Amino acid sequence: MKIQVITIGGLKQSYAKEGCALFEKRLRGLARYELKELRDAKRGKTPDIDRWRREEGEKIRQAIGDAPLWIALDERGDTLTSRQLAHLIQEAQNRAHHVLSFVIGGPDGLDPSLRQSAPKLISLGPMTLPHELARLVLLEQLYRAHAILGNLPYHRD
Repeated sequence: MKIQVITIGGLKQSYAKEGCALFEKRLRGLARYELKELRDAKRGKTPDIDRWRREEGEKIRQAIGDAPLWIALDERGDTLTSRQLAHLIQEAQNRAHHVLSFVIGGPDGLDPSLRQSAPKLISLGPMTLPHELARLVLLEQLYRAHAILGNLPYHRD
C-alpha cells in the first residue's frame, strides 16, 4: 500500500524543509510514499477565504480521485495515539487499499464540503498548527506508525 500525503502549498520555513526531508527519507525506507504538493489559491488583496478554500478543495478532490479511503487532518477530527494510527494503517492494508491518502489543507483550512465528505478526520491535537508544522508532525507520526508495525525500536511506550 502506498502512503500519500496531499497538501496545499509548499514548504517555506527551513525547519520544515529539513524536518520533512528527514522523515520522508525515513518513511521511504519502510513504505511506499508519495507527496502531492498542490498550489494554493491565489490570494488577492481583498480576503475571500471561502473562495480560496473552495479552489483548494477542488484541487484536493482531483488529487484524491476515486480513492475509497482518505483521511483529512482537521482540528475537529479524532485524536489518535501513535499506536492507533499504526492500527488504522494496518486496517487499510488488510482491506487491500492500494493507497491511503492524508490530506492537509492550506493556511485557511479545509473547504467545509471536503471536510464533510472525508471518510475519516483526524486531529494532531487541539491547538492550531501552521500547515508546514502539521506536515512535519504528520510525517513523523507516519514514520513512527510504520516503525511500530515493523516492530522497530524507534517507538517506545
